[in-house]
Amino acid sequence: MKDHYDFSGAERGKFYRPVDQLKIPIYLDPQVSKDLDQLVGNDKRDLTTIVNDLLRKDIELLHAMGAGK
Repeated sequence: MKDHYDFSGAERGKFYRPVDQLKIPIYLDPQVSKDLDQLVGNDKRDLTTIVNDLLRKDIELLHAMGAGK
């Protein structure tokens, strides 16, 4: 490694690309994962679609119960 680097001609953020959406990993309990895999096997939708549908329904139920207010 050099003692000194010349950044006088550098352009800040030249290669920066903003991330439109941060995707975080979700870790499921083994039994939940197994159950979802079985659902996917019998369904034409993929795992992401099934999980999103289930979560949307749960969120609707929570809103209907007045949770989060």
